[in-house]
Amino acid sequence: MIISVILAAGEGSRMKSKLPKAVHKVCGKSIINYMMSTCINGGSDKSVIIVGHNKEEVLKEIEKHGQNKVEAIEQPIGENVPYGTGYAVMQAKEYIGDDDTVITLCGDTPLVTDTTIKKIIEYHDREKNEVTILTADINNPKGYGRIIRDELNSTVSEIVEEKDADEMQKAKKEVNSGIYCFSGKRLKEALKKLTNDNSQNEYYLTDTIKILKQDGYKVGACKLDDNNEILGINSRVQLAEVQQIMQKRINDEIMLSGVTIINPNSTYIEYGVEIGRDTIIYPNTYIEGSTIIGKDCVIGPNSRIIDSTIGNDVKVEQSTIVESKIGDNTTIGPYAYLRPNSNIGNNVKIGDFVEVKNSTIGNNTKASHLAYIGDANVGDKVNIGCGVVFVNYDGVNKHQTTVEDNVFVGSNCNLVAPVTIKENALLAAGSTITDDVQANALSIARARQINKDNWVKNKK
Repeated sequence: MIISVILAAGEGSRMKSKLPKAVHKVCGKSIINYMMSTCINGGSDKSVIIVGHNKEEVLKEIEKHGQNKVEAIEQPIGENVPYGTGYAVMQAKEYIGDDDTVITLCGDTPLVTDTTIKKIIEYHDREKNEVTILTADINNPKGYGRIIRDELNSTVSEIVEEKDADEMQKAKKEVNSGIYCFSGKRLKEALKKLTNDNSQNEYYLTDTIKILKQDGYKVGACKLDDNNEILGINSRVQLAEVQQIMQKRINDEIMLSGVTIINPNSTYIEYGVEIGRDTIIYPNTYIEGSTIIGKDCVIGPNSRIIDSTIGNDVKVEQSTIVESKIGDNTTIGPYAYLRPNSNIGNNVKIGDFVEVKNSTIGNNTKASHLAYIGDANVGDKVNIGCGVVFVNYDGVNKHQTTVEDNVFVGSNCNLVAPVTIKENALLAAGSTITDDVQANALSIARARQINKDNWVKNKK
């Protein structure tokens, strides 16, 4: 069995946040969720997550994403409790069998890929190592533990943390990634021999390498292809750096699938978004959450789409769409705002400065400009004129408006809910509609115009 042990108990004080580091998001997905997905997709049969500071937030994130094959273990915290990566891994001992292969990872490296996890496992098995270290060559290795090799045969002899390294050791360019592949039995043996005799008084997992080497077991090193994968997140600056790399990965994958992104550097697309072929994404567009966009669409510029489903051949220009659904061949914007639970049909036009909320709008309907449609059920082939307001709120409760097929709503009408407008009715411009309107009726609800000759002149 392959077991992953993810170390996510750190406080992350440099993040300057009330949230634990593991739940901060990179392109819409939490760091801990990336780690879980990577391990499972990389071949792990079970992931053990070591939690500590603000554990409730981490546990909620695990539960929210419905990860199976996951076990969370609390690491004790307190003044008299030991610290260090070695002590953290000790908490998972009961889940590790002698015949298991164990992958250990830091819980703040979301750029690690499942391909890399598979690679180190395969290398570990092929070379018949008792422990395999994932290493990388870095020109500026400051902050990383250095890989120290035997001068005679170039095998790894130990890992030295930078705080404990001498000047010669600090000059080494090969560094420890923080990812290891252990034999379960040898890992447990080495953990029993760990001490905290170092500058930090911590139990270092890195010391298990030296212990196993001294005990005569085979230690190997598998070198990383892309050094970006081991970038850890300890501050908001590093969070932004990792996000930029992850965003490029996401955008590249989307473009390779047949989508045009005019300027990837100014386009933000979150993890998990799906976009169909031959869709074009213009700059300054944000596509977030569980959004699905169909084929042959034009999205942007300056648009934001969150947790929404958009059909084929849809145009969205300089608009915001939140938790809504849009059919095929529909045009949204510019400057439209679709609030949650807006269900827009096919061949619809939602134009300039139109706001829709909690409403269904049928096929071939038009609301071309300056309208508010809230808590409404609007049929097919309806025309909603400029300045129309669906008056849905009485100060206490929201009420429903129904507009059936082929209705013409003139400009500057107010539809005071609850009210029903039957099919083929026509509402005269400027009317305030408070009663139901029957099918094929003309409804006029406005004061009669009175012109008083010379009134202004006499007033003056």
